[in-house]
Amino acid sequence: MKEPEFCSLESENHVPCFNITENLQLGFTEGQEHDRHCGPTSKQNCLVLAPHRYKIPHRWPTGRDVIWIDNVKINAQQVLSSGSLTKRMMLLDEDQISFSFASSMVDDNIEDYSHQIAEMIGLRNESYLVQAGVRTILDIGCGFGSLGAHLFPKQLLTMCIANYEASGSQVEITLERGLPAMVASLTSKKLPFPSLSFDMVHSAWDGIDWNHKDGIHLIEVDRVLRPGGYFVWTSPIANTPVSVRNKDNLKRWDFVRNFAKDLCWDLLSQQDKTVVWKKPSNKDCYASRKHGNGPLVCKESRDVESPYYHPLEPCIGGTHSRRWIPIEKRPTWPSRVTLSSKELKVHGVLSDDLVEDDLTWKSAVRNYWSLLSPLIFSDHPKRPGIEDPSPPYNMVRNVLDMNAHFGGFNSALLEAGKSVWVMNVVPTSGPNHLPLILDRGFLGVLHDWCEAFPTYPRTYDLVHAEGLLSLETVKQRRCSMLDVFFEIDRILRPEGWVILRDTASLIETARTITARLKWEARVVEIESNSDEKLLVCQKPFMRRRSNPS
Repeated sequence: MKEPEFCSLESENHVPCFNITENLQLGFTEGQEHDRHCGPTSKQNCLVLAPHRYKIPHRWPTGRDVIWIDNVKINAQQVLSSGSLTKRMMLLDEDQISFSFASSMVDDNIEDYSHQIAEMIGLRNESYLVQAGVRTILDIGCGFGSLGAHLFPKQLLTMCIANYEASGSQVEITLERGLPAMVASLTSKKLPFPSLSFDMVHSAWDGIDWNHKDGIHLIEVDRVLRPGGYFVWTSPIANTPVSVRNKDNLKRWDFVRNFAKDLCWDLLSQQDKTVVWKKPSNKDCYASRKHGNGPLVCKESRDVESPYYHPLEPCIGGTHSRRWIPIEKRPTWPSRVTLSSKELKVHGVLSDDLVEDDLTWKSAVRNYWSLLSPLIFSDHPKRPGIEDPSPPYNMVRNVLDMNAHFGGFNSALLEAGKSVWVMNVVPTSGPNHLPLILDRGFLGVLHDWCEAFPTYPRTYDLVHAEGLLSLETVKQRRCSMLDVFFEIDRILRPEGWVILRDTASLIETARTITARLKWEARVVEIESNSDEKLLVCQKPFMRRRSNPS
């Protein structure tokens, strides 16, 4: 087995499956060039080196507000010219970018903006959003994550999605700040989330033509929005005295307003350029959408919970789901984590099974954290250790669970008070528990691990997988275990961690692969289960010596 090669310079910031130039050459146009297209050339069987001036990110929560400019593909001019509401909070200070929630240098600020949204819903301020049933928010075209950064301390999780951008990427910078994000294009394919996934969808200055294709993008927003959830839209074409002087803007605004009504949404409020709609909590209105004008309700056979990049459909989805529970009737956070026996029954899971799963993971997390220690690997100030150190805390912030099951690993990390967020991935090759994970108030996504994950290189601090190797081996997939490990290496930050749990034979095979990837690794016996082992790894810090002239 030959030594793996290092990837070319062009791969430093590239996300496989999002090659716009190649997509244009293949004939994809009208925005479809931004869509995800995974072909034979998408696999990257080489090691991606960090940029020449790459530095270990600041520890959380400092890293939320200050990042190294050389860690992301953005230059000083792009920082200074950023113009949207959520991008204007950036300041360039030598080799760092700092973010401010409330800067006196701009007319608007995120704190005032989020406060305005809450008031438009009828709440005193954004701190009351959780009590109103809001926990998870999908932010389409999120700027650089400033809204999510502001809402995070208020128990709100915001998932940023935006197109792949070669430089100045919203997703890359949001993840660098330690906030949830993934590459996703709302063009011609469904998002990899089941119906009724988010309590709020937010879209500000996103550049999406909501009036195109007969409103199909608004239908997709409705599909992922829970009953009783909110769609918050900030746009220069909203019905303001200035915008309506432009006939095109007025035409677009009239379309969005009327189409939202066809979707049964209730227009709650409008202030300046911001409009808030509420999706109905009951299905009465949709009875009239089975015939007549406007979008029709999807047939039950087309209303699926596993829409893995299926084409967008011009029909209203989610109405047949047994998960149709209004957000105001769900337990508020953090009680939502446990779910009621009635909700679990919808998912085909017993309460005792979820309780047992959570207890197992609580014990596992204590064990895992103790393994990430300088006793195994070379000393470094960012070691997590058994307990989180005192401020400025540790470097494990962005966590990826490659086979999330019920989301128990996520639950245990929160229970232990770890200052992390988890991207719960449900493999398309296994049972689909993503609706359960999302209903618990966590974030997650469907994914095929024979394809590249929709994120930039060096975006996760810890990658975890329990039983994934067994799952992929049994399915005899079209990719090898080595392919999967190359992908883990691509998305893992320098000095990031990997924890794998699987059968003893598969762990031993994985151990030989990690040696080829130059990871430091150790196989750990599991006292309670002799048939399984742990593999604890750390990726070394390798970067380019210098950029070519």
